[in-house]
Amino acid sequence: MRLFFLSATLAASLLACTTAEARDGLVEPKLTIARGGPQSPRVALTLDACSGAADERILGELFREEIPATIFVTTRWVRRNPQVMKRLQSRPDLFEIEDHGENHVPAVDRPLAVYGIPAAGSPAAVAAEVEGGARAIVAAGSPVPRWFRGATARYSPSAVVEIEKIGYRIAGYSVNGDQGASLIAGMAEKRIAAAKDGDVIIAHVNQPSRSAGEGVARGIHALKEKGVTFVRLDESFVAPTARAAELAAVGQ
Repeated sequence: MRLFFLSATLAASLLACTTAEARDGLVEPKLTIARGGPQSPRVALTLDACSGAADERILGELFREEIPATIFVTTRWVRRNPQVMKRLQSRPDLFEIEDHGENHVPAVDRPLAVYGIPAAGSPAAVAAEVEGGARAIVAAGSPVPRWFRGATARYSPSAVVEIEKIGYRIAGYSVNGDQGASLIAGMAEKRIAAAKDGDVIIAHVNQPSRSAGEGVARGIHALKEKGVTFVRLDESFVAPTARAAELAAVGQ
């Protein structure tokens, strides 16, 4: 049975990242899990499904090797990949489905662009992005999500506060495995294969035409060969917050 506890410093880590603002005033929270130790290192693999298709190079590796992962999906991706969603849902022992938003817009509550993507732009639009993504997940037949990761994984500090108030935990990371699926295969493989005990990896599973996906799959395999245990983000949480469940149920 795969059990793990989030690091005791999780709250402090998130707070530190929330207060350490970049020049544009945005934050990029870091997240780690409790280490398993030299004899049983562990990492959390998180994969973003922003829009578009599904990368079977990565999914095939996960299914073949029975590797657990937390997959963050948008409403757009869910609607375009219903059969893939069913496959993921057929293995609830492996895959945890979490919220990546409705339309893949950054969770920033003021007008600006993040990496060229226009942000939500207001508190109401941020809430709609979070809640819309959650409703799509529930409507597709998955449990109420507990975690949220916004597009670009960058946030305005005030949006972080509001997202947590409505019942979701912000999913940061400690290893950027593919730089938004922009890396060549070898670089993505090297980054992921170098993940250390306690790391949370972010990579993308929606770009089958890009080189990065091949490297992501190879990097995951390399960690498996090293004896790393893969864990999901939900395994230390018994249930979602009441507020999150209430919001996700609206409109069903």
